[in-house]
Parts: sequence; C-alpha cells; structure tokens
Amino acid sequence: MISILEALEGSTGGASLAERMHVAFSTEGKLAQSPQFEYRPQQQRMAQLVGGALEKNKPLVVEAATGVGKSLAYLVPAVEYALQQGRKAIICTHTINLQEQLIHKDIPIVKKIVGPFHAELLKGRSNYLCPTRLKNAYSHSGDLFSSSESAELQLIESFFRENPTATLSEMDFTPGARVWSLVCSEAHACTPRRCPPGSGCVYQDVRRRMAEADVLVLNHTLFFTLLAAADEGPIAEDTNFIFPRDFVILDEAHTIENIAAKAFGLHVSESNMRFELGRLYNPKTRKGFFQSLGEQDGIREVSQCIGMVESFFRTAENACKFSGPYAKEFRVREPGLVEDTLSLPLQRVARYAQKAGDAAKSEGQKLELLDLAKRLGNLRVAISAFLDQSEEGHVYWAERSGGDNKVVSFHSAPIDVAPKLEEIFFTGTKACVFTSATLGVGDDEKLNYFRKRVGAWKAQAATIESPFDFQKQMRLYLVKRMPEPSHAQYQEAMQAQIEHFLDLSRGRAFVLFTSYNQMTSMADRIEDFCLDNGWRLLVQGRGMPRHQMLAEFKKDVHSILLGTDSFWTGVDVPGEALSNVIITRLPFAVPDHPVTASRLEHLEEQGLNSFSEYSVPEAILKLRQGVGRLIRSQKDQGMVVILDNRILTKPYGRAFLASLPDCPTEIVG
Repeated sequence: MISILEALEGSTGGASLAERMHVAFSTEGKLAQSPQFEYRPQQQRMAQLVGGALEKNKPLVVEAATGVGKSLAYLVPAVEYALQQGRKAIICTHTINLQEQLIHKDIPIVKKIVGPFHAELLKGRSNYLCPTRLKNAYSHSGDLFSSSESAELQLIESFFRENPTATLSEMDFTPGARVWSLVCSEAHACTPRRCPPGSGCVYQDVRRRMAEADVLVLNHTLFFTLLAAADEGPIAEDTNFIFPRDFVILDEAHTIENIAAKAFGLHVSESNMRFELGRLYNPKTRKGFFQSLGEQDGIREVSQCIGMVESFFRTAENACKFSGPYAKEFRVREPGLVEDTLSLPLQRVARYAQKAGDAAKSEGQKLELLDLAKRLGNLRVAISAFLDQSEEGHVYWAERSGGDNKVVSFHSAPIDVAPKLEEIFFTGTKACVFTSATLGVGDDEKLNYFRKRVGAWKAQAATIESPFDFQKQMRLYLVKRMPEPSHAQYQEAMQAQIEHFLDLSRGRAFVLFTSYNQMTSMADRIEDFCLDNGWRLLVQGRGMPRHQMLAEFKKDVHSILLGTDSFWTGVDVPGEALSNVIITRLPFAVPDHPVTASRLEHLEEQGLNSFSEYSVPEAILKLRQGVGRLIRSQKDQGMVVILDNRILTKPYGRAFLASLPDCPTEIVG
C-alpha cells in the first residue's frame, strides 16, 4: 500500500500520523488530486487531532461545525491507522442516513486516497433473514401460523429469493412482528454451525466478514449491545471495546448520554410478554410451538399465564395513578409497586418450554423452545428487578400507551451515566474519538458541559469552527412582541408571524415545534394560506414516513414541512428547498419525564441549580441542532426565525444567542 505521505515529494517515512494528515489534507496532498477537493484548514486541523489521538491511544472530544467535512477528517486517519497497525476501526453513528453515507459515499473516497481496505456495515441481527429459521418455519407452518400469517411467510420467502442479501429495511412491505420474529436471525437458532458458509445466511456471512474487516460501521445502540455481549463472555486481553486492539469513533456523539442511559437500563412490557408467550401458544389462533408438539400441559400453563399477565398489568396500571387519560409516564419512587404475581407463572411456563425443548426431535424446534425458556426467564428477572428496584442510582417509571387498549411497560435508567461511560471509554490507554457538530453550549470551547455529562474529563477537547460565511449566508430574525402561550391571542399571533416569514421565503421552510399538539393545531390554521400560495404543506404524523416527507420536501422546492423532535436533528437538506427555519419555541425539555426529572433532582441534591446546569444547556444544544438544518453547503442562503421572545427578555437568552452563528440579526417588534 502507498502511504498517504508518499504522495508528497520529498516526504520522509518517519512522520507521525498527525503530520501525515496535515500533508494529506493540504493543497499539495493526495486529496488535492481530486477535482472535488476544497482545501479547508478546519478539516485539516481535525484530521491532525484525530491522527494524534489514535497514535497516542488517547481519547479526544471534538466539535466540528457543519461544513468542516468531519466524516473524511476522521475516516482518513482512522483507516490509515487501522491498516498500518493491524487494528480494527469501529465507526459508530446515530442515524441510518449517516451510516449509509459513510459506506456508499465517504468510504469509496477514502479508498482512492489510502488504497484498498475492507469495510463492513453491520445492522442489528434482527434486521437479517435467517434461511435456516425460514425453512424450519415453513416445515411447521400449519401449527405455527394462521392462514394470513402463512401468506405473509410466502411473501417473505418470495422477496428474499429475488433479493437474497437484502435486510428488513430494504423490503418492499413490512412483515408482521410475529412472523418476522420466527424467521429473522436470533442468537439461539442462527449460529455459525447451523448457518455455515454457503447456507445463504446474510447475517452469519457479515459476522464472518466482520472478523476480517478493517473498518466496521454500526449504530450507537448496536455498539452498546455488542459491548454488553462482550462483557458476558470470555474476551481477549487486548480487547479495548469489542475486538482485540480495536478503537472507536463515535459520530453524532451529542446523543450518547441518552442512548447509553437506555442501553444500561431495564425495559419490560406487557406487549412483549404476551408476544413471547404467544409464540408458545396463542389462544386466539390456537397456533404455536406447544400446539405443534401437542404439549397440552404447556398449552394450559400458557393460557393461565396470559390471564395472569392481564391481571398483573391492570393492577399495576391502577397503582400507578396515571393522571388523565393521555398521561404516558408515572415515576415509581418506592419498591413494591404491586405484588409479584407473575414470577411463578412465568417460571412454570419456562420449565415446560425447557422440558419440551429437551424432548424435541427437531433440532430447530429444540433451539426455539430453549431460547423461549431463556427469554421468559429474563422477563421474570426483569419484573422482579423492577418491583424490587434493585439497581442503585436508577430512576424507575411505568409507561402507558396504545390508545383505547392501554399497554403498560416498566423501565429504569441510570440517573448519571458518566461513571459508567468513563469506565468504558476514558480509563487506561484506549483510543476513542467523540465528535458532533454540536457538543458545546455557547462560549464553552473546552466542551466542559458535554465532557461532564459523559465522564470525559480526561479527554482532550477541541472546537473547530465552520468554514461557512454566516455573515453572507444567514440572517437571524428575533420576534420580540409575542403573547405568552397561555394568552388567548397566542395562537393567532404565532399564525400571523409564521405566515409572514413563509411569505418572505416563498415557502421553502421547516417550522419546528416542541409540542405535537401545537404543531397539528397550527397546521390546521395555516393550511388555507399555503394552499392559496400553491405551497405543499407536509405535516409530521399525518401518514407519511419521515424519510418520505424529506424526499417530498426536497423534490417540491417551495413546500413547507412542520415537524417536532426528530426533525430538529439529523436532517440534511442542502440547496434552495430549505431557505427558512422557523423555531416556534426554545426547546426546553419537559421536566415531567422521569429521566429528566431525576437528573434535575440529582443536580439539586448536589447543591447545583438544575435549570442553569442542565435545562438551559440541553435546550441550547437542541436549538443549535435546529438552526443547523439551514446552512449545509457554501452555496446555501436563508433565514432563521425564532418566535420565542424569551431569547430577548430572559437573562439566559444571552447564552442562547451566544451559541448561534455570527450573522446579521434583526429584532422584529
């Protein structure tokens, strides 16, 4: 392989990786040979920082603003280091869009720079079809599936016969959860021994290629899942995270605290329990593994257990005292919410499943039943752990969802994930890079807020400014005269302001809300205005999937998109289709969610002001994400409108303004 450095005449081979990155991203480096290359000192600096951190086996936290080109700035040094040192690079992202961009756009560019290498995209194993399980499901379809489910099984088989390497997200229809659960890859039945090379099992093929890959691309949730799996079994002494001598780069790192809290928590739901029991026997369809094996005692136990599940969760629902018909969460502050009437029934069913599995003549059925016995055992342990509140430092809560047919679930999460994340990433000599366009909260160049939240005090920190000329590309409008949301004229005033600024930009706008109800109410109000102007109105939650909404928005240049939480982040719409971002309210997190409330309480217990220490910084990060949707390239131009006058009237407003790009600002009366 030709070294990146060797592309520059007169270079020596003894240069550090950081020095080689300085050369590679210079006007005379390998990248400059591409006509698409645009020299950016910000990108060059980030590549040097990443190279230095990897070579020294040190952690790095780096905010790289939009336009820096951070993907290449971490990929090039990561790949170069992986190839030269024989180490595996793990690249983690939060969104599918960025994963696919890395694999299909950025990594091919890197291959032109550093030479050939092996990169793999890995999804969670439930995204992959297992041909062995599909074959077993077919052989017992009469006892396992209803007629409609059998028809669905045929559709799955037909699709994958024509698309053998496809995954769940690539299917042209969405299979039902029960049918898919019996044919997708799962640890018990989809193993290297049962799915050897040549079997057509895409997941096992990917896992085999993983071992040989130089670079792995996966999402944050899967990374923590694999990390937990590595902790449960024997691992090599030189394993840093998942593989021997591996190192990790976490992009979109602003999401890590919440992803980690969910990963380290407990989650058990009424619907999941019914689902697992229903795989053994479904009283409505009279299908399932026990029916297939003629296990009458097992069928009786499952039927009784399903009744106990209904009784247990209705008792729990009443004990939670959900306030109002639409209340979703209830914080459980003391152990013993209700009596544990489920552990024994679940244990009895699990024993029958274990016994039936041991006696099964079919290897496939044996493995399915033994796995279900294990799953039911895990559910029993989770219920017990929730009722006993056995994890110190966790917040516990119940959730209710499902419209008229209420479904209850139990959850826990660590209040403070920093100690655990510090142990995983920031102890010893582990090379890891945390990066995002938004990690800082205003003038926080050392990124102290983010580092504190994730335990990264020992990490080097850097902030790299955007190369965009915001003085020329962006204009900020702040609306000073707005009634309070509780005022009778608030909705009317907001409608007038939104319509005014939509008129200025001729549509082509995102209107971002913090409340779903407020968004739908405003959509009804401005619908006629948009129709009169010939602008298409796209509203989140009105039947169109998120990715399709974005595609339609990009295609129809003058369209308007109204969105809530998921449209504040991870959305990339360069060009004139997005020329206006209207922020209706400063995005303060609602403090009534148990996780948010517990974090605020935790800070107050330490003698800190939770509003200034948590609520304001979190809202600043979210605002920066929303504003960051506007300027995505050197050619973009447009306006940002903030309709929340607290940014002008409250003392904390100065911190919000300090965090935004330096651009012409107009205060509207």
